[in-house]
Amino acid sequence: MTEIIKGKSEATQELKKLVQMVSQSNSTVLLRGETGCGKDVVARAIHQFSKRSGDLINVNCAAIPSELLESELFGHEKGAFTGADAKRQGRFEASDNGTLFLDEIGDMPLPLQAKLLRAIETRSIQRVGGKNEIKLNLRLVCATHQNIEKKIDEGHFRADLFYRINVFPIEIHSLSERR
Repeated sequence: MTEIIKGKSEATQELKKLVQMVSQSNSTVLLRGETGCGKDVVARAIHQFSKRSGDLINVNCAAIPSELLESELFGHEKGAFTGADAKRQGRFEASDNGTLFLDEIGDMPLPLQAKLLRAIETRSIQRVGGKNEIKLNLRLVCATHQNIEKKIDEGHFRADLFYRINVFPIEIHSLSERR
């Protein structure tokens, strides 16, 4: 683990212990911390030290336009919308037997949160325009720098989704606190 998470401070040692602990389970993980603190590095460490045989698939929810995010996550069937000229596998399917890392989940549009909640609860998805359920075996790791509780109070984030992704929360201290 020292190859991925570097440092010897007390905060870093505690972080390494949490990563070691959660990587041996299939729990959903929520990584919280300010921008630039290394949430993606921690997600990579969790996946690498897990027993999952599939890939780590990264999705930055803030970097993909909201109208494309559903297709990016769940894939689509041919003809599902204008420009869908072939069936396409989404990031959920690509992460089967592996880990799906949803970075900046606090930026996910509210309508898509309901579909994500259903996917987490049923461990299955439906492609955009599809009729069949696709069963999946994946671990979900989410990350945010935002105050999700405040977003819930403001009506911008679903409380039920928060409780589903906050199974094993890890607060990542800033780099200045982990010299």
